[in-house]
Amino acid sequence: MAKKKKTLLKITQIRSIIGQKGTHKKTVSALGLRRLNHSVTHKDTPQIRGMVAKVVHLVKMEEIA
Repeated sequence: MAKKKKTLLKITQIRSIIGQKGTHKKTVSALGLRRLNHSVTHKDTPQIRGMVAKVVHLVKMEEIA
């Protein structure tokens, strides 16, 4: 069996969380983002994709091979 290549997601905060809903603030914090233009790398899982989908207006996501 061939091994599957693990995909990583690079998530960058591009907008401020000031004035956003509390759940959105908590989601951005749970992703590990602390300030504008801060980037984190996570494994590509359905849970992370769902979190990014919830705050898509605040972050930018890129796939890293």
